[in-house]
Amino acid sequence: MDIVSALQNAIADRVGKERYAMWFGPRSTLQWDGTGLTITAPNQFFLEFIRSNFRTLIESACMQVLGRQPSLEYQVVAADVSANDVTVHGMNGNTDAPVESTRTPLEGASTPSNPASTGSFANNTAAANTAAPSTATPTTISPRKFASLTSFVVGASNRLAHVSAEMVARNPGKITPLVVHGRTGVGKTHLLEGIWSAERRAGRGASTVYLSAEQFTSQFLEALRGTGLPNFRRKYRGVQVLIVDDLHFLAGKRATQVELLHTIDTLLREGKQLVFASDRAPAELGDFMPELATRLSGGMVCGIDPPDYPTRLGIVSYLARRFKMELPAEVERFVAARLTAHAREISGALCRLQAMSEAAQTTITLELAEEALGDMIQQNNRVVRLGDIEKAVCKTFGLDPQSLQTDAKSRRISHPRMLAMWLARKHTRAALSEIGKFFGNRSHSTVISAHKRVEGWVTHEEPLQLADQTVTIDEAIRQVERNLTAG
Repeated sequence: MDIVSALQNAIADRVGKERYAMWFGPRSTLQWDGTGLTITAPNQFFLEFIRSNFRTLIESACMQVLGRQPSLEYQVVAADVSANDVTVHGMNGNTDAPVESTRTPLEGASTPSNPASTGSFANNTAAANTAAPSTATPTTISPRKFASLTSFVVGASNRLAHVSAEMVARNPGKITPLVVHGRTGVGKTHLLEGIWSAERRAGRGASTVYLSAEQFTSQFLEALRGTGLPNFRRKYRGVQVLIVDDLHFLAGKRATQVELLHTIDTLLREGKQLVFASDRAPAELGDFMPELATRLSGGMVCGIDPPDYPTRLGIVSYLARRFKMELPAEVERFVAARLTAHAREISGALCRLQAMSEAAQTTITLELAEEALGDMIQQNNRVVRLGDIEKAVCKTFGLDPQSLQTDAKSRRISHPRMLAMWLARKHTRAALSEIGKFFGNRSHSTVISAHKRVEGWVTHEEPLQLADQTVTIDEAIRQVERNLTAG
């Protein structure tokens, strides 16, 4: 027992008391048999996390206490919760529910490989021709829930596209074609699904077709081989609303592009609604017929940028409610600030956070979020130096270079300096003392005070004075981070 106690203390010194209590508390044990050390955990999830994150520290503690490296064994012991008992929204665990039924609308899910099963085709004959074989067991598969426009989190980066999608849903044919474009995960498919869902609710589902460009291509080629081209054309040229996702898939496929061009011309002449999504604007699509790019550019073209901080914060809040997660406000801000790529990344982070919380049987805290999402944040963020932050803040606030390192105490300098310290803690791994030294030889307690001050600004949405205007703290942070990204 003396050896076990010594090992416990040595490990706690290395991982920190809070982390030790979380992972090596009463539900995990160390067992010493004189020759080897056995680490037990209540479930496989717990065990794999300890093995992946603390193995080196455990080995170091053993060398300190025992003077040698014993054999290590990891075992799962019986507990109230097993790894297979953890059921999380959006995770493909050992559950009966299919993955499709749990995906968040914000993820921009692609159209199923069998679009007829969603009811998106214009007639029952088309659905019957592509229905699943009779050997399938539809009673065990729930159809995927399609996104709606009301669940789309609107922000500065996507407002125009969302308003345009709502106009199309209310009055098909008013603005046509509508083309939304942007990189993966920004919400293009969500808007397309939202339009299709709105058409169904309005009773126009029977005359609305929603499919991917890949499906359009496959069915066109099948029609050519099977001499069914007239039926194919009647199906797609006789609809009221045609929605096609992933348009960039057609690059280099000239025959399919020609067919789509004639389909577009037919529907435009009849005042029908066309909606497309692509990863680039029509004029930037490589290996596309100029005529097709021109038709696509003749309507409403809306770009969607990656979500800004307020939008990401809204996405985190929405997904937390959907996943029935209790997230403290500081955790919501942490996730929104650190994970900046797209909604899918945020969804994955919350899934992981929920799994770790349930596996550890503990509430979600900021410390748990930092622990659970550390590797995701590290992969997401480029290396940022204190000098980069100083440069970006000075550029945003119109200050002279290195003015943040002076002893000036006016609000014009002190407020940007506090924000710079806050951003330094967010974007770098610099120690408090290092941050304080860089920004004018200040103490680590000054950095802590500045961090708390800025957190209060964020909570209460305080205004800040930029070079020639007053903006909210969120807008100031967004502008600084934009300059930081731009280098």
